[in-house]
Amino acid sequence: MTGLAHRLEGRRPEAPGRSQRTDAQANTALGAILGAVGMAVAAALVIAAVGATGGIRAVTIVAPAAPANGGAAAATATEAKPAALAAAKTTTVKAIGASAAAVPAPITRTAPATVTVDFQTKEVVAEVAPGETYTYWTFNGTVPGPMVRVRVGDTVKLKVANATGSVFPHSIDLHAVNGPGGGATATQTPPGKETTVSFKALNPGLYVYHCATGPIPQHIANGMYGLILVEPEGGFAKVDREFMVVQGELYTNAPRGTTGHHEYDHKKLLDERPDYVVLNGSVGAITGNDAMKATVGETVRIFFGVGGFLPSSLHLIGEIFDKVYPEAGGVANTNVQTTFVPAGGATIVEFKLDVPGTYALVDHSLGRALDKGAAAHLVVTGAEDHTIYGGAATGAGH
Repeated sequence: MTGLAHRLEGRRPEAPGRSQRTDAQANTALGAILGAVGMAVAAALVIAAVGATGGIRAVTIVAPAAPANGGAAAATATEAKPAALAAAKTTTVKAIGASAAAVPAPITRTAPATVTVDFQTKEVVAEVAPGETYTYWTFNGTVPGPMVRVRVGDTVKLKVANATGSVFPHSIDLHAVNGPGGGATATQTPPGKETTVSFKALNPGLYVYHCATGPIPQHIANGMYGLILVEPEGGFAKVDREFMVVQGELYTNAPRGTTGHHEYDHKKLLDERPDYVVLNGSVGAITGNDAMKATVGETVRIFFGVGGFLPSSLHLIGEIFDKVYPEAGGVANTNVQTTFVPAGGATIVEFKLDVPGTYALVDHSLGRALDKGAAAHLVVTGAEDHTIYGGAATGAGH
């Protein structure tokens, strides 16, 4: 795995006023209020259609002309414009998104071992979307950080090195750890320093890890999260393809689509109003040349987690999950259309591919997928089977 050493050792109220409002004043005020309501109702929402590429929808509010002043106050509504952003910064990494295919190989050994994992925390500048930059805080320079794969019973020796150029201390809390802070109490790491922690992987499952240095929400929102898989004894059934997808949010000081350098906005985070909801760090990180790829007839397993603060309704448009491990537990559900993944949680889904085409993996709270970025593509090649699906293979979906 690029950037991750993963080896084995053995492995108040206002006064009502001095004068009372007259009936005429009251009627005038009421007219103004009704006028404002009328304008709001008359406002038209013009929504650009989304094509098969899963592009971001543009929503435009067209306000009608203000009514003529007929003695009552004319009600107008204007929306405050955000301050102009600073120019986009020079990026320090080519792309922030970790490859969905960057999944460590299945474990074939039959006995526990000691596994050493090295992390480096880095603060980097990357594009959220074309022309829009953001300073991400990361594990190993990507969002999510590298996926860790161990076996139940393994002893994990984990090192956290905070890059010398970092501005902030960082740490790691792994939900797979039985111990104070999930490892964070031992790994509070200042810039230029290293810390270590060891733990035994007692419970099989797929777990989230994240930074747990205060203010913790800011560190997570800036990109410090990832997945650790603890395989059960005997491992998983063999599949043809495995992918890693992690959902998160970005809370910035300007609306999405604004060119320039975006800064973290703590109030938006507290209000849970993200500008972006992304899969693997940025808009479109798992599309185009970076889409997941497979072939008709193959079986696919996706390790999916929520590193941020909004739960996900995971859905693959045009497919059905043959198996879903809810919250990444040990018992599978079958034939599932959409599965709920809580904040700080994960799931494992498996399915066989029957029809070629481009499939969209989305958060089915669709405003997040169509407008804010929570969509990825799975491109499937191979022969068509019209007994299974006789419709067009391309075109707009939902």
